[in-house]
Amino acid sequence: MRPGRLAKWLLRAPVALYSMDAGWLLGHRFLLLAHRGRRTGRVYRTVLEVIAWDETTREAVVMSGFGRGSQWYRNVLAHDPVEVRIARLRFVPQVRELSTEEAARALAGYEERNRVATPVLRRVLSRLTRVRYDGSESARRKVVELLPLVGFRPRD
Repeated sequence: MRPGRLAKWLLRAPVALYSMDAGWLLGHRFLLLAHRGRRTGRVYRTVLEVIAWDETTREAVVMSGFGRGSQWYRNVLAHDPVEVRIARLRFVPQVRELSTEEAARALAGYEERNRVATPVLRRVLSRLTRVRYDGSESARRKVVELLPLVGFRPRD
C-alpha cells in the first residue's frame, strides 16, 4: 500500500469502526461527531480525539486543532450537533465552549496522562498556533485561546 493510501486508511479507520458499531474498541479516546453543515444542512461525520472525559457528567472535551476556522467547530456553534458516539454511548449532545482557565486545566491534565507523547504534542501545538508551546501556564493559555476546547454531554 502506498504511504498516501495508508495515511488515508488510518484516518478513516475510526469512522469505519463507528459505522460497524465497533467504536467501543476506541474507548473514550476518540468520539464520532455527527454535525450539520452551516449552509448545506448536510450531515458530516468527524472523528475527534478526546482531551478529557468526565464519567460522572458523561462530558467529552475535544480541541479544535485547526482553531476557530475548523468546519466542525463552526458547524456545532451554528447548529446543534446531530449525535455524538463515544465508546458504547450514543447521545444528542449539548455543546459548550470551555473558558480559557478550564481549557488550560484540561490540556494540562491531558499532558499529565500522556507524558510519553508530550514532547510531540508540544511541537505539534507550537506549529499549529505559531506560539512556542513549552508547557508553561502562560503558553498553555495562549494555545487554548487559539485552539478552543469544546465539551459535549448528553442533552438530558
